[in-house]
Amino acid sequence: MAVPLPAAARATPKLWPLLWPLFLELALGMAVGLVATALAARVSDGAAGAFALTNQLQATLFIVFRVIGAGIGVVITQALGSGQRGAADALARAALGASSWIGLGCALAAWAGARPLLGLLQAPAELLPLALPFLQWLAPGLLLDAWNASMGSVMRAHLRARDTLAVLIVMNALQLGLALAWMPAYGLVGFAWALIASRFLALLLHSLLWAQRLDLRPRWADWWQWRKPEVAAMLHIGLPGAAENIAWRLAFMVSVAVTAQMGSQALAVHAYVMQLMHFILLGGLAIGLSMEILIGHLIGAGQLREANRLLRRSLALGLASAVAVSGAAALAGPWLLAAFTRDEQITALALTLLWWTVLLEPGRTFNLVVINALRAAGDAKYPVAVGAVSMALVLAGGSWLLGLHLGFGLVGVWIAYAADEWLRGLLMWRRWATLAWVPTARAARRRLRGLQRA
Repeated sequence: MAVPLPAAARATPKLWPLLWPLFLELALGMAVGLVATALAARVSDGAAGAFALTNQLQATLFIVFRVIGAGIGVVITQALGSGQRGAADALARAALGASSWIGLGCALAAWAGARPLLGLLQAPAELLPLALPFLQWLAPGLLLDAWNASMGSVMRAHLRARDTLAVLIVMNALQLGLALAWMPAYGLVGFAWALIASRFLALLLHSLLWAQRLDLRPRWADWWQWRKPEVAAMLHIGLPGAAENIAWRLAFMVSVAVTAQMGSQALAVHAYVMQLMHFILLGGLAIGLSMEILIGHLIGAGQLREANRLLRRSLALGLASAVAVSGAAALAGPWLLAAFTRDEQITALALTLLWWTVLLEPGRTFNLVVINALRAAGDAKYPVAVGAVSMALVLAGGSWLLGLHLGFGLVGVWIAYAADEWLRGLLMWRRWATLAWVPTARAARRRLRGLQRA
């Protein structure tokens, strides 16, 4: 039975001031990744391969940080929305301490376990002399990234998205400048040094912004203390969020393995179209993340009716954006794909997949926006429970069934991708539309009051 929503009592925070800085942050991060790959390729083809392989490992290790990272912004926005600034500050300090331990664990795993980790990915023997020192030098960057990610999440929760964008621009400008200077002489290790230097600068800038904008000055103990009540509040959101991320990655790797069985040409097509899809989804991802911050504030303030209205407006904007951008990408496909290949067969198949992406991307945006809204409301367990089943059966199983067993090839894989995104999105929408998230939103407010008393 639907639960009635209380009337809004406060002014609604605006989406646009958060949306455009977040969009630029995401776009800049992807652009820097492409430029970095090109710089590695200028060193040698082997360096490019080692760079790609090591980055996959780094990204996989950083999933561990998602255990708390997914919960930091949500619980702080809820605390701020409810007017509990003391609880929000305690959560921010706790996020630093938890980030230190998790980031240090990831860094040690990358440094001490570099060789076995590369072995798990079946790294070719000829790439090990490049990949091994590169991964070990990247290890300190995992700790620095954990700190910067936490501090950036706190800034965004305080609606300071433009400040975090400024830090990211300065950080990436320094990284690329140093990489251009050091990589010709030192190869991939020079890139790792550039990354570490840029992350140190970002940490200093975030610390300065915390002091100036938020009046938050961490003590030495804050960097290493594990605060159980606050970390538990983050884990309530973060554990399901990390589990969902891991489930998707595993299911997606099954689809990649299915594609690999179709041959090297299919793998190339898959890689090229996925590169374009990363940019197509930027709008929906930025809308989902921005809306999560705002809904967290509204949930904390008890403005559940306004949260419902915001989700509906954001979803309409996201769907319109997804259709427009994916349609434009499909129309521009012949010119976009020319940057990757001149092979007519590869281009023709990739174009077919780009038109299927016009169906896929609105489903992905539907999914992203509604799941982020549920997470902001504290309803984090339902998305992972339902999502894991869909990812296993529809994404992974459907890729095999349609792609290999029924012989549809990559088109079958893309149909499985679209079916999974739309199924999860519609199930999440049903959860939201029936107001099943309202009890968890109210429970989240009660937990925050408990933190304030503690």
